[in-house]
Amino acid sequence: MVIKLLQQYFDEDRVLYGDKLKERYYHIWEMNNSLKAKAVILPTKTADLSVALRICNDHKQKIVIHGGLTNLVGSTETEGDEVVISLEKMNQIEEVDVKSRTMTVQSGVILENIQKIASQNDLLFPLNFGAKGSAQIGGIISTNAGGLRVFKYGMTRHLVLGLEVVLADGTILSTLKKIIKDNSAYDLKQLFIGSEGTLGIITKAVIKLVEAPKSRNSAFVAIDTYNKVVDFLKYMDSGLAGTLSGFELIWKETYRRMTSPPALAKPPLKHGSNYYVLLESLGSNQEEDKARMQALLLDAFQEEMILDAALADTQSDLQWFWKIREDVRVVTSQCNHDQHFDISLPIAKIGETIDTIISELYNIPEVELVVAFGHVADGNIHLVVGKSKQTPELIHQINTVVYYPLQELGGSISAEHGIGLHKKPYLHLSRTDAEISLMKTLKRTLDPNNILNRGKIFDL
Repeated sequence: MVIKLLQQYFDEDRVLYGDKLKERYYHIWEMNNSLKAKAVILPTKTADLSVALRICNDHKQKIVIHGGLTNLVGSTETEGDEVVISLEKMNQIEEVDVKSRTMTVQSGVILENIQKIASQNDLLFPLNFGAKGSAQIGGIISTNAGGLRVFKYGMTRHLVLGLEVVLADGTILSTLKKIIKDNSAYDLKQLFIGSEGTLGIITKAVIKLVEAPKSRNSAFVAIDTYNKVVDFLKYMDSGLAGTLSGFELIWKETYRRMTSPPALAKPPLKHGSNYYVLLESLGSNQEEDKARMQALLLDAFQEEMILDAALADTQSDLQWFWKIREDVRVVTSQCNHDQHFDISLPIAKIGETIDTIISELYNIPEVELVVAFGHVADGNIHLVVGKSKQTPELIHQINTVVYYPLQELGGSISAEHGIGLHKKPYLHLSRTDAEISLMKTLKRTLDPNNILNRGKIFDL
């Protein structure tokens, strides 16, 4: 019945079902597995999506929302009885307002395209991460994604000024404003940022841009102890006077794997140090800013804060350095099976905690490789665990080692990837019973029939 009603409204090429689903999938890493669903709906405008949701809500039809399919927590997985709504056709950049420094975009616009258009207008959309060529802005906002420059510019929610959202019953809620300050009662858009599509479907956004930097400088640095990593962070942040935009930490084994065959990238610094830091500054004068970074690195070396440093001299050096950090597939390709983590914890506790977690993981016989890296300046560390097999019992055993120490530290099981299906059993480690109860109340209020991404984050 639902499919027939949708067919009455949508053109044939906007309702896919049966054999047409064979070429669809639920994740870009699972392209060999055909999507299991009743149908896929491809709206091209907000009004279309409103109609589709109204039909599905009237018939209590479960919906799963698809964007760029880059998530790592099972948010786009299906069981076969859902209608999938993909926002890929809603991919227009509607306006670039240079004077207001804003861009109005539909939810299916790919992050890299936003970055390019901003750059063409001498502006910068600072959000940046490895999946920028596939990730869509609607999904990015829905998961409150982080990335490589959170330290300076904040999470996605700090870059969203307005949203258009379609609620479960088809109601269109619009807060598409370009203003930064608006204290007129509840900031409703914040309900949907990070809600993983469980409260409504984002269709448009007004995003905040900043003036494009005139300089970009990066360096790789080798350090022997974690305490010196923290000291170096404070030293560089102070010395660069607000221009430090990235501070990525890579553990010893991770760096070796990222810069040794089969990886194509060569190491900027020799292997063997305990930690490697990749830092970035964005400023206004290339020569002066480079000289300032170089002088700071020299002083840090003389003070024995760092062991060695390599400063990027050219644009190709910049691309080389950041390709090492962004190409996580180099590591996952070396795993028989891989399990990913993006945890958050106080900066001062990172060194000791991660070392303990890595040691305990290697005590599990099936664990073959553990690599650690992350955005240490904002307390977000990523782990990739390679293992010999993939079973639910082993997944839970590994999750227990990584997640359970975080509760006592006041950390989080998800720094930037969300909860989805995979982290749902561990949500209580990061959120209190009162918090989860209130989340469920919001879900029941905005989606009383529980059709939007049902079972994602928590069960009702």
